[in-house]
Amino acid sequence: MTDPIADLGEDFVDAWPRIVRALAAYTGSLDDAQEYAAEAVARAVAQAGGEGPPLGSLAAWCTAVGKRAWIDDRRRAAVEFRHAEQLAGELRQGAGEADAASGASDRETMLGDALDDRVALLFVACDPALTEQARLVLALRVVCGLDVPRIAAHLGIQPSAAAARLTRAKHALAEARGRFHVPEAPERRVRLPVVLASVAGMFTVAHRDVLDPQSPLDDLGRQALSIADALVAEFPDDPEVRGLRAVVRLGLARRPGRLGADGAALPLDEVDRGLWDRRLIEAGLDDAAAAADRGDGRFVLEAAIAGLHTSAPSFAETDWNRVVAFYVALERVWGSPSVTAGRLSAELHRSLLAPESGERTAALRGIRAELQRLADGSAPYAALDASLALADLAWRTGRRDEAATEYARLATLVPTEPVRRFCLGRAAGVR
Repeated sequence: MTDPIADLGEDFVDAWPRIVRALAAYTGSLDDAQEYAAEAVARAVAQAGGEGPPLGSLAAWCTAVGKRAWIDDRRRAAVEFRHAEQLAGELRQGAGEADAASGASDRETMLGDALDDRVALLFVACDPALTEQARLVLALRVVCGLDVPRIAAHLGIQPSAAAARLTRAKHALAEARGRFHVPEAPERRVRLPVVLASVAGMFTVAHRDVLDPQSPLDDLGRQALSIADALVAEFPDDPEVRGLRAVVRLGLARRPGRLGADGAALPLDEVDRGLWDRRLIEAGLDDAAAAADRGDGRFVLEAAIAGLHTSAPSFAETDWNRVVAFYVALERVWGSPSVTAGRLSAELHRSLLAPESGERTAALRGIRAELQRLADGSAPYAALDASLALADLAWRTGRRDEAATEYARLATLVPTEPVRRFCLGRAAGVR
């Protein structure tokens, strides 16, 4: 059985946030908007595959179908509860109000496309009343249109857990804010850090889990870049916005060459840097420089780290001292287990490239101890990163049997097939 959303491919990626935003404005409910948008898309796939008339604009067609389905269900409910006359009047009044609200939303969008539909939905989904995980699940579902099993796979959790988070997020949002509305400019500025964190989370999911996307629907990285572009258009002078786009651009620039001929992920020192996207690198470095001129926040520092990795001629010629220094600064600004794992990995590379000495041995011993504490911790991504770094340390310092055992264990834990193949290769001693 085919996935109707996947069949629409790039058209769906473009249309989904427009459909959801229009239906949310019409129905007053983000939950209803998603439900009727999904139903309309399924009908669109059915009609496109049959002999029905051409759909024209997918977004416009699905929005109209979703509105009609919502009205039909309201009418049906009115009959079932035997209050047809009263509820029909409420329906007419509510539909008129919703039409006015929808019209106002359309007028807002027409005024120079002031707020991109995906960004508008992100500002709704990234409500400070929600937890960080709830915001990310809601953003992946509402903005990207991913279904619950795909969200669960991306986040490394069970579908039931993802569904529960999504339900709680929508209920919490409804209780906190009531009827759907896109926040005004002053409130958007307040929510901007939360939005940036969610887009960063979306790109992290893409960078870790989607090394070789097969379709626009799978390419969360490019979707994150498109949203970052829209955020820069909305906040052109904000250093954190420019820093975030730099991180996304530079990450995407390095995506070519991440896999070997056998489809296995390659370690950084084996990547062919000649395959990297020079146009994206130049654009990302421009963003990183502009961000550094105006600020020193989380994404400014992340952009600086990404810039050093991307501009280095080779792995060995990377300025690991500066990379470590930026990670130390980042830990002060935005401390997290993942940042600590990144800093320790950079210290590990720096030490392994240094000449043999007692100081080098002591440094590696200290790094190993810190990595082990992270690997034993409760932060899943950081624990996995630390475990991979420990296995790499054992591999590069000649403890191949120990490394092989650890890589065999990690092959059962990593979320993506290319990384699993890399681990299996090292477990077999062939990489």
